[in-house]
Amino acid sequence: MLNFFLEPLRDFYSGFNLIRYITFRGAAAAALALLITFWVAPGIIRMLTRLQIGEAIRTEGPRTHHTKKGTPTMGGIIILLAVLIPTLLLAKLDEPYVQMALLAVAWMGLIGLLDDYLKDVRKYPDGLVARYKLTGQVVLGLIIGGWLYLWPANPDIRSSIGLPFIANGSLDLGVLYIPAVIFIISGASNAVNITDGLDGLAAGLMAIAVLTLGAIAYVMGRVDFSDYLNIFYLPGAGELFVFAMALLGACIGFLWYNAKPAEIFMGDTGSLALGAALGTMAVILKQEILLAIIGGMFVAEMLSVIIQVSYFKYSRRRTGEGRRIFRMAPLHHHFELSGWPENRVVVRFWIMGIMLALISLTSFKVF
Repeated sequence: MLNFFLEPLRDFYSGFNLIRYITFRGAAAAALALLITFWVAPGIIRMLTRLQIGEAIRTEGPRTHHTKKGTPTMGGIIILLAVLIPTLLLAKLDEPYVQMALLAVAWMGLIGLLDDYLKDVRKYPDGLVARYKLTGQVVLGLIIGGWLYLWPANPDIRSSIGLPFIANGSLDLGVLYIPAVIFIISGASNAVNITDGLDGLAAGLMAIAVLTLGAIAYVMGRVDFSDYLNIFYLPGAGELFVFAMALLGACIGFLWYNAKPAEIFMGDTGSLALGAALGTMAVILKQEILLAIIGGMFVAEMLSVIIQVSYFKYSRRRTGEGRRIFRMAPLHHHFELSGWPENRVVVRFWIMGIMLALISLTSFKVF
């Protein structure tokens, strides 16, 4: 938004030329998101504490988590403010890709906020009914998928998804493209939500993943870089770099208050919105398959729940007694119950996230 007001002023002062550069606006978005987090977080933590809006801990969870009962939740409000304000100020709002990203964050942020309100304020044990959350995710995926299919920036890859490790590799899904978008956005949103179970875990992994996708967005938005790396050129994709940097700043700023011992949890307000943003960026950039590598730890967390539940039901049906593969799902709880301290689980998951991000970046310029 600011570029519309500041760019004309470059005729009077050359310094205003900086607002034209995506790299400058991206760095400014990250810094502004960080500052907003530091500015609003203390007040929101005090307000939530005063209103006694705290986390309810499952009795069947690890015993070490019982001390976290009552810690303020709904901290995703901080993340939403820190993402939306810098993006609205510094990104070009006439770019459809920026509009899609903002829609995803706001849409799932509101659904997550409603879920947290019902669970932590109204004291409904399950919060928002699962099918209603899923309906919200499906509708968002339908909107984003339809938008990309009907008004593509590059009609040649309208219904295609990218194939990593292959130069300009793509697979045309045809009529299955929109269902695939729905699956990816819904899956990413739920995966981040499931991962948000330890202090700093989800925020740290999100920072790593979004930095990686932000770099890809910057490259795909430039003709010279995309041509050199043999990847798709997407006009306007570079503006997603500004959005990604705002997300990065918001996640790092939130980590200041969410690292162990956490002063606040993001709740579904933050985790559902962050996951939807991650999935939306991946489908816009045609990196749907690469997302499984970039966000590999989110995938592992989700798969651990699916495997645990499926095997429990299967074994109970076959033997009359439900059995488990993991000590507890999601996966981070399995390692906790195996004797790893919480900080060790978090840091090692972050390290794995960094390794997967680096592996994903090697997919460019291989063949």
